[in-house]
Formats: sequence, structure tokens, C-alpha cells
Amino acid sequence: MVLLVVSLSIHEAAHAWTADRLGDPTARMLGRVTLNPLAHIDWIGTVLFPLIAMTTNAPLLGWAKPVPVNFHNLRAPRRDFAIVAAAGPLSNILQAVAAATVLMVFKFPYGSLADAVLVNFVSLNVLLAVFNMLPVPPLDGGNVLAGVLPEQGARLIDQLRPYGFVILYALMLSGVLARVMLPIARNIQNALLSI
Repeated sequence: MVLLVVSLSIHEAAHAWTADRLGDPTARMLGRVTLNPLAHIDWIGTVLFPLIAMTTNAPLLGWAKPVPVNFHNLRAPRRDFAIVAAAGPLSNILQAVAAATVLMVFKFPYGSLADAVLVNFVSLNVLLAVFNMLPVPPLDGGNVLAGVLPEQGARLIDQLRPYGFVILYALMLSGVLARVMLPIARNIQNALLSI
């Protein structure tokens, strides 16, 4: 659970920092441009759900408090909102790369505590990146897609937003989510761990 809190905190801080750099100070004024987990923790999504998953062997599902972004403060609103959205998953990929690099440099014995923690950190961050880039609003991928599509396509994505969690649960319960996500995540993870 500590790895999840760290990963989600960096993910949300990346959104906040990027929004601030692109002209929207909202997250900074609310103290969200920080790596302090207390600024990003959602007590249900970051603590309760992961605890339930750990004690019941249910799939790990978690989230942090979303970073507020005032679309109208951004210099190029649609483009910049897509960049802000992409910053979170990009931070997860960078975290995975950093952990894989530490593994490569220090060559910890297989099965040691350091090896296990770093491999799990790589896996978790790759999964977070792939999941968050699914093109379903309100996930980051849906926001990126809305930012790069022509205006009419972006409006269609925004119309799906109220149903995003229903779509995600349908994909999860039907097994489609795992069939789409896991091969992509596995390939990225294997590439990172074989460096």
C-alpha cells in the first residue's frame, strides 16, 4: 500500500505541477504541487479500497484526490488540458524507469526485499500508466483524447464523461479490461526489467 500511495502522490503532483507551468495556479494555491501524500490522499480510494483488496485478495483498485484544473486559466485550453492529463501517466512511466534503473545498477539478489519492492514498484507504475491512459473519461486517457480530437470528437468524449465509471466497471467485470490492459502492461514491464 505504501508503494501505491507514493505512486499516486507523484502522479497527482505531476498533474498539479504541469497545470501550474501551463498557466493555471489553482492546484498550487490549494497546496497540491507537492509530493506530500497527505495533500493527495483520498481516504476511500487511497486507503480503504487498497486495504480491502489486500485483505480479500480482490483486484487492487485505488485512486487519489483529482487535481483541480481551471480550464480557462490554461494558455491553450484544449491542448494544455491534454498535456496536464498526460503528465500523470508519464510520471508513472518515469517512476517505473527509475526503479528498473536502480535494479539494473545495483543488481540486488533475486528474491531479496530490495528486488521484490523495486519489481513491484515497476509493475504497479506500469499498470497505473496503462490504466490511466485508457481513452475513457474521466481517466487521463479520456482527457488526452478530448484534447487531441477535433471539436466534434471532443464533445462526444465529454458527453460520455457522466457514464465513465459505469463503462469502466462494465469493462472490468466483463474481463475486457484485463484482456486489453495486461498484455500491454506486461510487454512494457518486461522491456523495463530486461534492461
